Amino acid sequence: MKALIIREKSLEVVERETPVPGPYDVVVSVHSAGINAADLMQRAGFYPAPPGWPVDIPGMELAGVVTAVGDRVVEPVLGRRVCALVGGGAQASHCVVASEQLLFLPDHVDFERAGGFPEAFSTAYDALVTQGQLASGQRVLISGSTGGVGVAAVQIAHALGAEVIAVTRTNEHRDRLLAIGATSVITLEEVEHCHDVDVVLELVGAAHLSRAQYSLNRFARVVVIGVSAGSRLEIDLFNVMRLRATVTGSTLRSRSRQEKTDVTRLVGDALLPRWTKGEIDVPLAGVFGLNQAEAAYEFFAQPGKFGKVVLRVDE
Repeated sequence: MKALIIREKSLEVVERETPVPGPYDVVVSVHSAGINAADLMQRAGFYPAPPGWPVDIPGMELAGVVTAVGDRVVEPVLGRRVCALVGGGAQASHCVVASEQLLFLPDHVDFERAGGFPEAFSTAYDALVTQGQLASGQRVLISGSTGGVGVAAVQIAHALGAEVIAVTRTNEHRDRLLAIGATSVITLEEVEHCHDVDVVLELVGAAHLSRAQYSLNRFARVVVIGVSAGSRLEIDLFNVMRLRATVTGSTLRSRSRQEKTDVTRLVGDALLPRWTKGEIDVPLAGVFGLNQAEAAYEFFAQPGKFGKVVLRVDE
């Protein structure tokens, strides 16, 4: 198979042996794979893959076709169009996936969009619903709302019936955010004027949360899943105490197989019907071939995008 590898912080496409599935696993012939911040961190040497996953092949989400199954896989998945979360190795022509963590693609969804679905929508759903307990009628403040996870979170929160306040660096993508479900779109400087927020989905970090902490409602939940704009800030603990607020954090990559299976099941039940009906979508900021990985990573690292950046692996 061909695989994108990290070699001394550079990216290179090489030939590797095609993996063989374990008893309860499948092998997916990968058509596309999303790029995430964790891939850039892994390339820089700060975010190694969990044990059991390729140490030098990045990629945590993919879409493709199941081409091999383990001898204890009982579901008829061979030949199915799927997408999935993985611990690493997605940016290659073949990847091993736990069979119970497959999501089956709606007929109308192409592989490029599907390659950007699993990580973004699973992360957003887990943070908003499982961790943040967001409910209909509540107010949610989403920082970094134009990125892959942010765009997913806006759509999920809207689908839940929440009032969605999307925070952006500029007003460049205001109309697109409103079109996918944002109730209002504000810039970072306007966050301090927000009030009565029930859930903060923190995708940016210190630059945003230092302001957003004063917008909280009683019993508010703050869920931190991104710190690109700083991981350290001063928190007003008296404010947290007074409001009985909760501050927590979440990642998916290091979770156990069972924990990821549970997330997949929840996402499948809650979001696949909406995806099938066209109620949610995966906007694409850019699509690159595997041989264009250096340019793709550079593009991903720049601000101002709307949606996912995806590698087309089968070209």
